[in-house]
Amino acid sequence: MTVAELAAFVGGQVGGGGDAQVLIERVASLESAGAGAISFVEEERFLEGARASRASCLLVPEGTINAAGEFAATLIEVAHPKLAFALVAEALHPQARRAGEIHPTAIVAESARIGAEVFIGANVVVGERAGVGRGTQVLAGAVLGDDVEVGSDSVIHPNVVLYAGARLGSRVILHAGVVIGADGFGYVRDKDGYHKFPQVGAVVIEDEVEIGANSCVDRGALGETRIGRGTKLDNLVQVGHNVQIGERVVIAAQTGISGSTIIEHDAVIGGQVGMGDHARVRAGAIVGSKAGILPGKIVRAGAVVWGVPVRPLDEYKRLNAHFGRLPQMREEIEELKRQVRELSARLTEKPDTEDPQG
Repeated sequence: MTVAELAAFVGGQVGGGGDAQVLIERVASLESAGAGAISFVEEERFLEGARASRASCLLVPEGTINAAGEFAATLIEVAHPKLAFALVAEALHPQARRAGEIHPTAIVAESARIGAEVFIGANVVVGERAGVGRGTQVLAGAVLGDDVEVGSDSVIHPNVVLYAGARLGSRVILHAGVVIGADGFGYVRDKDGYHKFPQVGAVVIEDEVEIGANSCVDRGALGETRIGRGTKLDNLVQVGHNVQIGERVVIAAQTGISGSTIIEHDAVIGGQVGMGDHARVRAGAIVGSKAGILPGKIVRAGAVVWGVPVRPLDEYKRLNAHFGRLPQMREEIEELKRQVRELSARLTEKPDTEDPQG
């Protein structure tokens, strides 16, 4: 695409000293970009450093073209350069899609419903009464259990397992090794050990959800586990039974979410966060990495929290500063204790009552 075409595509304005008709073939970082590449500058303060880039085109923030001075690259001014860069990347580097076919090694039940232009790869298993929507790609080794429903234009990467009855919307992406609909971790103690509590509920993944490699979403015990539209999960995320995750939530790697937790719309969850059962993260809250949310704890809407157990970020920073001084504080306390012992010893010494004049 030409620079002019890309500007129109992202709703930007062309400026700078370059040629708006030059062809752009790929996206690249500022450091690695060369001729035919486009990169971006997210903030005005990085413009000066961007002058050294050899990119043919740069996406820059609105209001910077007139003040930018001379650039070797052609500039496209946009409201959100990083978002525009992502859109350009999708246009220049579209995901490979296989033509509709069913591989001869795949096992597809006769009662399954396979839409038009669906690709089903080698050694895939599609169970009884399962449905796969138009244009979906089911790659090698994936297993779709009985009564599974997958919407249109989704991508099921290799070795994904969808347990019986799992329901996926459209444009869902499940990366390699994802498991949807496994039994939740629910047991009842009896005199001989533990007895499994029924895990017979549903799991629903709404449209445009993306789930990273080797993550697991358990089915509901009696109700349903649900992940809302547009939510993104990183690799190695565990979602327990009956968890409700809202729309546009972002959850980073190695986070574990215990059963019946609720995460409302637009929340951001850092990596390695642990959530106790029946916790609630309200809309727009941000939970920092390695934080711990106790069972039943509520994180208020829009709050930024950190630590174990979680506390407001400002409080966490103050406490963290104190934690860093603990060795010094220990030495100071030991010295104070020594001084107190000495003073106590002096005060309790037997006074000299003898008359020096005899």
